[in-house]
Amino acid sequence: MLFLFEKPGRMTSAGGKGSGFISRNNDDPTAKATFDFMKEANLCRDRTVIWNVVPGWNGTRKITKAELSAGVAALRGLLPLLPKLRTVILVGKKAQRAKPLVEPLGFRVFVSAHPSPLVRASQYDVWRKIPSIWAQAGILDRPPGPCD
Repeated sequence: MLFLFEKPGRMTSAGGKGSGFISRNNDDPTAKATFDFMKEANLCRDRTVIWNVVPGWNGTRKITKAELSAGVAALRGLLPLLPKLRTVILVGKKAQRAKPLVEPLGFRVFVSAHPSPLVRASQYDVWRKIPSIWAQAGILDRPPGPCD
């Protein structure tokens, strides 16, 4: 399963307090929610890939058209590296712009809200539905039994 988020946050910046990479184990609220929601949805870590439609942090949450275009080009390069990929979850409105790219390739495509504190604060009911959407997406990709 490919979780396609929007853009990494400042905590992924190696030049600051962050780890320098995208991880559900980063020390920030979005990573914690991602970790908790994946666990709640019984999604095994070894069956998921996290990527961003805009792959790098540049000091702002804004996403330009140029960044989005470059991100889609990078995504085109990533998809062939995932030959067993069957399901793509587009996480957040900006990531959902990649739907025309991934849908014609035959993937099962799901959309969910972004697990950020901003969505939690402004749309709590939508935010709380994220794990159920992710669980639904993972039904065919889930091996029997619990994840480690």
